[in-house]
Amino acid sequence: MIPQQWASPCGNQCTSKYAMLTQIPWRVFCKKGCDADGETWEECLEQCNEICYKDPVLKDHQWSAYIDRSPGPSSYSEECFHACVSGCGYKFDILSETVDKVRPNRPPKPPPTPKPTRKPFDPIVTAEEIPCTSA
Repeated sequence: MIPQQWASPCGNQCTSKYAMLTQIPWRVFCKKGCDADGETWEECLEQCNEICYKDPVLKDHQWSAYIDRSPGPSSYSEECFHACVSGCGYKFDILSETVDKVRPNRPPKPPPTPKPTRKPFDPIVTAEEIPCTSA
């Protein structure tokens, strides 16, 4: 058996798509999409949501849904999701145009709240207020 035959055709497509050394995590998530237990495209997409995002940590606190499964920049979970969806697309022979349009079923993160700007304290000092030192 030659090395190309060790992996499934779906896994080989993931390897080709994420061939660069820096893309190894995305290759892994793509292969997770290939190996997902779902019997349908929709079930596979739901598994990608479960793999790459956490459900709300605290019930009835919407903000807790924004805690991503994996640490790092906030875009990490979205990249994970898109790689996993690629694997689902390979598994179910879905057109790449359709795969590229899929979005996670998570609400978008709220925009950061602007920090209140404070004016620096700039005291006005007059000549009478400056202590003089005479010897």
